[in-house]
Amino acid sequence: MRFSINIPNFGDFADARTVATVATAAEQAGWDALFVWDHVVHDKRERRGQSFGDPWMLLTAAALATSRLKLGTLVTPVARRRPEQLARQVATLDSLSGGRVIFSAGLGGPVEDEFGSFGEPTDPVVLAERLDEGLELLQRYWSGEPVHHDGRHYQVRDVTLLPATVQRPRPPVWIGGFWPHRRPMRRAARWDGVVPLFATAKHGQAPPADQVCDLIAYVHQHRKDQQGNPFEIVLGGVSPGDPARARDLIAPLADAGATWWDERQLQTSEDLYRLEPILRRINQGPPAL
Repeated sequence: MRFSINIPNFGDFADARTVATVATAAEQAGWDALFVWDHVVHDKRERRGQSFGDPWMLLTAAALATSRLKLGTLVTPVARRRPEQLARQVATLDSLSGGRVIFSAGLGGPVEDEFGSFGEPTDPVVLAERLDEGLELLQRYWSGEPVHHDGRHYQVRDVTLLPATVQRPRPPVWIGGFWPHRRPMRRAARWDGVVPLFATAKHGQAPPADQVCDLIAYVHQHRKDQQGNPFEIVLGGVSPGDPARARDLIAPLADAGATWWDERQLQTSEDLYRLEPILRRINQGPPAL
């Protein structure tokens, strides 16, 4: 199992220099990755007056401050972005970091805030179509090969985006979604990993191991033609700094098949967007199993 730090792109972490500080501390303390939220607004009324940083600028600062740490978003709402622009941002960061990018995608939300506030479609069916079509375009753009595409939501006329990503054939793609919803899990099965949230476990709470087993069985059922390829199961929550207590929390999830533990604060906690408590947990080091 590998271990990551998860921070929002608002509050203290809207500042790229702060994110660079977090990345440096995480690498020195032995964590494996840093993931940043990708929001323009989030819980608009609750976050009114808070600053938000662009996640790709924040991750650029993190890349320049580190040499080993994996970097990415959890998660990027592809339907909110132009695929060609997003492809360039990811490829540029992959080049700058020497191939350390992990790309995570999902529908995004809250939908009324993140899409409706700007006059964008809020129909989840439309957003899912744009997500799937956008992911396929990203994969083709990252190849460095010519792209011609005539789809329902996007059209491309003989475009080649260079340079291609450093990682070949592309960076790992993880897909977010809520379990027990099946469609996001089937989408994830087509890519390289799943980052599930659970109806019974809010952001920052570790999910029940039996539900993790059910999810993993379902995903692998839909990966029968890709059983030889690596696939990541990314779970998260707040773990205690005490190694024995952390082991009691995380070991059952690892036994169930989880491959990453993503250290994340409760969404209702003010610690979520404050540097001091995050740095304190980072410096305690990742859990030891």
